[in-house]
Amino acid sequence: MSVPLAYLGIVLIWSTTPLAIQWSSQGVGFALAVLARMVIGVVVAGLLVALWRIPFPLHERARRAYLVGGLSLFGGMALTYWGARYVHSGLISVMFGLSPLAAAILGAIFVGERSLTPVKLIGMLLGAVGLATIFIHGDTLGHEHALAGLFAVLCAVTVYSGGMVWLKQIGDDSPPLATTVGSLTVSLPLFGLVWWLSGAQLPAVVPPRAGAAVVYLGVFGSVIGFALYYYVIKHLETSKVALITLITPVIALLLGNWLNGETIGLRLWIGTVLILVGLSVHQWEMLAGFRRRT
Repeated sequence: MSVPLAYLGIVLIWSTTPLAIQWSSQGVGFALAVLARMVIGVVVAGLLVALWRIPFPLHERARRAYLVGGLSLFGGMALTYWGARYVHSGLISVMFGLSPLAAAILGAIFVGERSLTPVKLIGMLLGAVGLATIFIHGDTLGHEHALAGLFAVLCAVTVYSGGMVWLKQIGDDSPPLATTVGSLTVSLPLFGLVWWLSGAQLPAVVPPRAGAAVVYLGVFGSVIGFALYYYVIKHLETSKVALITLITPVIALLLGNWLNGETIGLRLWIGTVLILVGLSVHQWEMLAGFRRRT
């Protein structure tokens, strides 16, 4: 596969995923939308593992990785889908752009990583200022519950980042698709429980756009995007891969404005720019340290 084509695929999938999350819940409900996505994802990933005869390890380290991956997937996605009802789709991408910053903080607190250099702290401070700019003016984001939605998505980013840090500590070397199948399988009963607690209702008619969005997320968002990402990081320098988190929020904001009629105010742009500048500073320092070690 062409590496540039795979790179472009990741950018497009990550840029369109927040908008697809919003569309998939319309007329279906967030609980059923995320459950259906995960069911499709585990079926598709499982078929690929079987057809390509990819090993599916069941040793102790692999089982721990599946458990941690499944729990973080459940927490992150459940909160994201709930918050997406009240937050602009582009802003969801901006929030998830904070993942590297959140992972660095959690790694320092819980794992003892000594990586919080002054430059990285400056980057985190810029990100925090940008986040505060967006939160303080949450009433301009188009929904009365926007602040609650923003907080839910921010919690989702924290859960997701914590899962990454924990998985790094486990150090499992199972094939990525096997980890995907294991994590999705662990998360499925939890998503099913959320759907049951929310009333376990099936819509009489699934809106075409919602149905298409669910299928898109199940196939591309949960399986193909994951596989492309691991393919790209094996063939490109870390600096180029890191640019994805800087590109996708801007594209997602523009797509939300163009396709979903989401208003992008000046304060939202200012907050977004501050977050992306902070992330750039953080990534630059991280890559500089990597080059010094190698």
